[in-house]
Amino acid sequence: MNSRTHEPTNQRTHGPRGVRWVLPATILGSSLSFIDGSVVNVALPAIRADLGTTLATLQWVVNGYMLTLASLILLGGSAGDRFGRRRIFLLGLSGFVLASVACGLAPDAGWLIGARMLQGTAAALLMPASLAIISSAYTGAARGAAIGTWAAAAAITSALGPPLGGWLVDTIAWRAIFFINVPVGGLALLFGLKLPADSRVTHADPLDLRGGLLAILALGSLSYGLVALGEGEQTNGTFVLALSVPATWGFIRSQARAPAPMMPLDLFRNRTFAGANGLTVLLYAALSGALFMLPLLLVGVHRYSAAAAGASFLPMSAIMGAGSRWSGRLVTRIGARAQLMLGQSIVAAAYVVLGLSGDRPSYWTGFLPGLVVLACGMTLCVTPLTTTVFDSSPADRSGTASGVNNAAARAGGLVAIAAIGLAFGTSGMAGASRPSVIEAYRLVMISAAILASLGALTAAFTIRTSGPQDLRASGSQDLRTSGSQDLRT
Repeated sequence: MNSRTHEPTNQRTHGPRGVRWVLPATILGSSLSFIDGSVVNVALPAIRADLGTTLATLQWVVNGYMLTLASLILLGGSAGDRFGRRRIFLLGLSGFVLASVACGLAPDAGWLIGARMLQGTAAALLMPASLAIISSAYTGAARGAAIGTWAAAAAITSALGPPLGGWLVDTIAWRAIFFINVPVGGLALLFGLKLPADSRVTHADPLDLRGGLLAILALGSLSYGLVALGEGEQTNGTFVLALSVPATWGFIRSQARAPAPMMPLDLFRNRTFAGANGLTVLLYAALSGALFMLPLLLVGVHRYSAAAAGASFLPMSAIMGAGSRWSGRLVTRIGARAQLMLGQSIVAAAYVVLGLSGDRPSYWTGFLPGLVVLACGMTLCVTPLTTTVFDSSPADRSGTASGVNNAAARAGGLVAIAAIGLAFGTSGMAGASRPSVIEAYRLVMISAAILASLGALTAAFTIRTSGPQDLRASGSQDLRTSGSQDLRT
């Protein structure tokens, strides 16, 4: 801890003239990352056709964003504490808008991937600062209501992202999904400038820049190696994949020795906390892989329009939004472990149903049943997973625990999408026939079902059974952090 005086905020501010702009600014700012996180998958077939890209390039269009976001989100939260949450929020927001313009203007795939990595870096600053600003501006019941409003807006924008993005792709071009961020971001910046000024604090933790760089190196080499193997580059892929081992070991050692590590290893001494984060990796790896492949199948094989492919996710979003409160009440009755085991088992069954429907072009009889089952399973999983993470970590480190869990979710998705190419064999998607794409889709769904089943086993053997009394005590924590869980889905 440093004793120097800085200008960040971690004191609550109550000036009504500033506080009234907190929700409009943070909701609009966060919506940029929520929409981009859900809409790009729908635009992938159009990007591939326009830029003449391979499957590996499409993987990096998604993974470039996820790599920097997963690696730097913990560092972004620390930066807000050290330099001021309002300041970091505005910096991240400005960077995201500029990176979006760069994405929309991309003349080739390399430019697009680089711009997506800049987007992820900006989002790593923007997203933690959003919740931190709300937490600083409100207290008591008002804070819970404010974050509940923020989380609801996150769910709505995530749900509307795919159909809106699909409509933009069909009506204008895929570049429009990035240019739409300019007016939204501009309005958020206008509101952000009216936010309460950062308060003064007498100390702040130093930034773990070494840890951030090692995290990028470890996740980047792992992702690159898997993508290369999926493209048939056995020697290159194996070599880079092997480099991820010492890089990961170096990251772990840096976290053990850093004065203020971005991922404190002592949290993982609690078996339940470690198990919950392992389950998070499995859950979101399966979900990310499945949601990457589904639009490619709908558009590329069954000739859905981009708008129709985007709209196909609406029932899933609606069920998860409507069932979240019910899920929260259920966890107080049966406990987190039982609910996670049940939810993960249902999710596994959903992937099997989706895998069996790959050759059916009808949405209503082919894909909707699997998506409904998946939505029900995910609804059962999200709330107890949040509860478990926060129940198993010290109350004064809830922010760090939330950041670790968010990073685990994104790292799981990053690795899963990097491994997608393995389902196509050495031919890649470019040379794949219609039956080959369907077979690859089925393999991805079955792999997702296996991951979900492993998640159920992880819950059974690592999650401490929480009684109703413990869970009710943590209810306020669930409300404060529900937005970060919504963001992932």
